Amino acid sequence: MPYAAICYRVKPGNEDRIAEIFAGFQRMSTPQAPAGNGDEGARLLGTAVFVQEDVVVRIVHYEGDFAAVGRHVGAQRGVHLIEEALAPYLVEQRETVTEEGFARYFADATMRCVSQLSVADHPNAR
Repeated sequence: MPYAAICYRVKPGNEDRIAEIFAGFQRMSTPQAPAGNGDEGARLLGTAVFVQEDVVVRIVHYEGDFAAVGRHVGAQRGVHLIEEALAPYLVEQRETVTEEGFARYFADATMRCVSQLSVADHPNAR
């Protein structure tokens, strides 16, 4: 079950305000992310958000197609409320009003994964 990290820059000195914004996050309507053709494309297993100074990192734990996760997240009202509240604090504005725009931002802001380890893959896990 992979993880992805979405990174973006915010104006320094706003860590507490950003924490307040995410504290009010409205959960997804469902963790199931359709593929677009009616099949189940992915399932969102969990998320976490970290902020330090001018960097915000959103960790996404999922299974399936990550592009389907991006489309699904972009269709959620709670995500658009967060995006609207974050806008004044972003260093670089982004087009996230539409589902397509959000999915594009989601893909572009994804950090390169260099390692993912799990206890399930550990040779001494049993």
